[in-house]
Amino acid sequence: SQSEQQILSSKLECVQSIKDGVLAEAKCTESNLVTLFSPKGSGAKAKTESSLKLFQVETETLYKRVDSEDLYVTSMLYEREENEREVTGGEVIELVWKLCLAHSTSFETADLFMTLVFELRHLSLEALKALWQRSSFKCRDNWQPLIDALPACATEACVVLMKEIIVSGEVEEDKVEYFFWSFSFIPKPTSGMIESLAPLLMSPGASQSCFLGVTALLHRFCSAYLSCDAFPAVQSVVRTLGTFLRGNCSVQDEEQISEMRLVLKAIGNAGLAAASLAPVLGLCASLRGNPVEIRLAAIQAFRRIPCSARVSDLLPAGD
Repeated sequence: SQSEQQILSSKLECVQSIKDGVLAEAKCTESNLVTLFSPKGSGAKAKTESSLKLFQVETETLYKRVDSEDLYVTSMLYEREENEREVTGGEVIELVWKLCLAHSTSFETADLFMTLVFELRHLSLEALKALWQRSSFKCRDNWQPLIDALPACATEACVVLMKEIIVSGEVEEDKVEYFFWSFSFIPKPTSGMIESLAPLLMSPGASQSCFLGVTALLHRFCSAYLSCDAFPAVQSVVRTLGTFLRGNCSVQDEEQISEMRLVLKAIGNAGLAAASLAPVLGLCASLRGNPVEIRLAAIQAFRRIPCSARVSDLLPAGD
């Protein structure tokens, strides 16, 4: 819901030849077009061609019997063996140094980076703060491994540290935006994350990505907890969003219209969590003195709010 831009366009075509029920040959062509920061239709393109051919079939192949109790279904995405040992800040600092020294496009770098992400998940907030103080340096190519690894960490401690880094102004604006967008993809949000991020909505000049990132996190949290509106952190965010509505979404100039549309879009993002704002949204939509774009935005803000929470008598039936 936050970006319509398609950064990567991929295509895979394969031709297979089957003989006597056995795959005899397979030829595949894969193309990838990266359009980031490029004019429409252009970008960096990579093309890969592969060919597999069956040379011989061995008879009486022996298969090792596997106990079905040892098998389980799981996602292959980012899967790693759980680390039983305790991770120390010193080991993580050493990892950051190794990343700085490794070649940026090597397999070693990819493996080190993934190791960094998984080890960050074992550190407490205090350990992460100490790590940031000692490892916030940039590599020779102006890369900060820790900045890129924190959003992938996705623990409450990592989110709180990211929030503190944002408030401190220690990183560039594009990195701050990167932090906000990453909040949308945290798989298991906690009320502690929401409590930490809620004050950012009230900060002067809070960006669009701030409103949308925090409320997308709120929606994912409420998708896991049906009674999420009972959490004080959730109530705090919804209360803040309600304050911005000014009771009926009244606006005076173009700047206020832009700000109000952003708030209404954020409420639509929050969904179930913002159900208590349904009466105000209904008033915003029905008030004829409001600009048309504000009234439409108020209606669209209902998109994730359950029908049971909507105020139908404020809008004419069938409209």
